[in-house]
Amino acid sequence: MTLILTNSMGGEKQPFTPRDPDEVRIYVCGPTVYNYAHIGNARPAVVFDLLVRVLERHFGRVIYARNLTDVDDKINAAAAAAGVPISVITEGFTAAYHADMAALGVRPPQIEPKVTDHIPQIIDLITRLMAAGNAYEAEGHVLYHVPSFPEYGALSRRKRHEMIAGARIEVAPFKRDLADFVLWKPSDEKQPGWDSPWGWGRPGWHIECSAMIEHHLGNPIDIHGGGMDLQFPHHENEIAQGTQARFWIHNGFVTVDGRKMSKSLGNVLLLRDLLEQAPGEAVRLALLSAHYRQPLGWTGQTLPQAVRTLSRLYAVVGDGPGDLRLCKNSPLLEQFRAALDDDLNTPAAMAELFALADAARSAGPDLRPRYVCALVEAGAELGLLQRTEADWQAELAACGSAAPDSDHVTALRDERAAARARRDFATADRIRDELLTLGVAVEDRPLEGQGA
Repeated sequence: MTLILTNSMGGEKQPFTPRDPDEVRIYVCGPTVYNYAHIGNARPAVVFDLLVRVLERHFGRVIYARNLTDVDDKINAAAAAAGVPISVITEGFTAAYHADMAALGVRPPQIEPKVTDHIPQIIDLITRLMAAGNAYEAEGHVLYHVPSFPEYGALSRRKRHEMIAGARIEVAPFKRDLADFVLWKPSDEKQPGWDSPWGWGRPGWHIECSAMIEHHLGNPIDIHGGGMDLQFPHHENEIAQGTQARFWIHNGFVTVDGRKMSKSLGNVLLLRDLLEQAPGEAVRLALLSAHYRQPLGWTGQTLPQAVRTLSRLYAVVGDGPGDLRLCKNSPLLEQFRAALDDDLNTPAAMAELFALADAARSAGPDLRPRYVCALVEAGAELGLLQRTEADWQAELAACGSAAPDSDHVTALRDERAAARARRDFATADRIRDELLTLGVAVEDRPLEGQGA
């Protein structure tokens, strides 16, 4: 099967093959570590973790880099407010980010470069841009001169007036052009800084990724990814600085109750809060429920629904798949993998996952292990269903939500069994949904007289 991905450079689906048939090189813009990660930060981490898994199935070796921005004006402000060095802020929130990602089943990248470890590379790239006539020094700053790069705007497909408005640029008298952006800026005695040919200062945001990509992966790379908000100006500026990628891939925004997340609206959902309500696997399932390129609408029902869905699936998984050789190269996985190979179509892949679960429920004892095995194998590519039902139930009980009262659950199960016995299926279905809300999965056996 051919892997098809949407390339933001042009906006069309294209067959993907790496430059080197034996190796894929991918870079994704990671977090600025000055606060706890929110659900918007989590979406690209989960999406590109899935993409790496799909790439590994197709091509074997994948070199995945995801950076940490550990010097930034927001970090500086947080450190100044707390009266501590920026490293205290960045190291604490980096550890929190790693813990949150682990809870979501996001595997660590092979390379996780930090900006502060790459100042010499950044200075070297800026020096070369100046020598090439793309950048200039002015009043202690070094700026990229956008008119020196005629192709500027090709990725975002914006006109000049749209780019200037979209960049939220700072008006400064020393700029040669309104669209010019900062590569290096001066630091005062209270701000972090490094020696450079232009004085004591620190890098601008955009130059950092270009320097780290060149240093660790070279140019061109196969895939450069990130959230849709990074397409312009960040990735557009990276291209101007010399970053080359054969595919640019961007995931859509997360909205909360139909509105964009913002501090002013008070609707920023921190991962650490969501992880007190439900296991990380449920958060991951919710993040994969919409196609990665589309907006993901988060409501108060999103996480409970994901818990119910996983409880139903784990009821099929039970004690696990047994002999994994049963699903090696299984034709039962063809439609599931075809969905993922079609631009990571996770809604279609989920539908195939549910179809495997339904088939396992209705299969006889000889075929059921094959369906369960295929279900677990498909789940592995999504980063789901890699434990037993007992482990899932234990994690439900251990999360911040109170575990369901065992006497109450028993009473509901007895009431439901009585409803099924008298063929009152509407009541039985209502009680089943109530049990699922509590994180308790129900798997029915055929009633007497209905056959196997």
